[in-house]
Amino acid sequence: MPAFPSPRAGIIVRGGGIFQGVSGALAALGEGMVAGRSIICVGHAALDRIYRIEAFPPQPTKVRALEHIETGGGMAANAAVAIARLGGRAELWSRTGDDAAGSSVRAGLQAERVDVRYLQAFEGARTSTSAIIVDRDGERLIVGQRDAGMPSGTSWLPLERVREADAVLGDLRWLEALRSVFARAKQERIPTVLDADLGAREALESILRLTDYAIFSAPALRELVPSGADEERLAAVRSLGPRYAGVTLGAEGYLWRDDNEVQHIPAIPVSVTDTTGAGDAFHGALTLFLAEGRPVADCARLASGVAAMKCTRLGSRSGLPSRRELAAFLSTHAA
Repeated sequence: MPAFPSPRAGIIVRGGGIFQGVSGALAALGEGMVAGRSIICVGHAALDRIYRIEAFPPQPTKVRALEHIETGGGMAANAAVAIARLGGRAELWSRTGDDAAGSSVRAGLQAERVDVRYLQAFEGARTSTSAIIVDRDGERLIVGQRDAGMPSGTSWLPLERVREADAVLGDLRWLEALRSVFARAKQERIPTVLDADLGAREALESILRLTDYAIFSAPALRELVPSGADEERLAAVRSLGPRYAGVTLGAEGYLWRDDNEVQHIPAIPVSVTDTTGAGDAFHGALTLFLAEGRPVADCARLASGVAAMKCTRLGSRSGLPSRRELAAFLSTHAA
């Protein structure tokens, strides 16, 4: 089964706080310390309209927004931006309509230096959009729209490029592409990382057979495996094919299981503004750091730092850090 390369000299992280031996670990995170790994991200791209309010009303009424932004969204697209900010080479394979929202999505990704050659704009289709309402505690209400008529075919995807990637990261919003790309990655022995969220329960087991690293949201894990503790649920996931299974638990941190053991790290405490896209940031960062050959536990802690920083700003991308910003944050924050 494909696996990421063996750990290289660099970050050393042990249990307890985020870092033990801070100086060497943070030096390894410096800009330019690791050649940018190439990650193909497959799945959802969208346009988010985010409104921050004081509190959700107890009944329907008019509410004044304290702040509003319009920004790119979508799980794979957000992960690609997280990777690019951290110095990786991110390539997005996705779909939009040929409308104003699609143009905005493309422009936002290009501004982040994400490769969008295989972000296809389909004539007559409508780009996915979301209205996201965020209260003072960072909790969200999301109303999303996806075009059911969006072409799902994959004949235009350059599958031969998969062999050139260091990893493939995919979500469940475009199943035809996910199957095709993960199958090719398996053939080429390129590691695959799955962002497993709600919405594709009937297809999930077949996708897991093509997956090396499966990372679930807590609701998706509990939908797939309704009973047992999370540790037991992760064991059930591994029995379906992945060598590694993890679950993001929000304020309770991150839990994962691989060949060796079950491990857990707590979340890094921050003042939360908006949790939108925190999981996407975690998936993108984890994939990049794994592709760099870092130990799994180090990757989880670093990805948790990226997700925590994202939560301090409104929107799915505003808080995403560069490698240097992540190092500075982790030097002053501990779980």
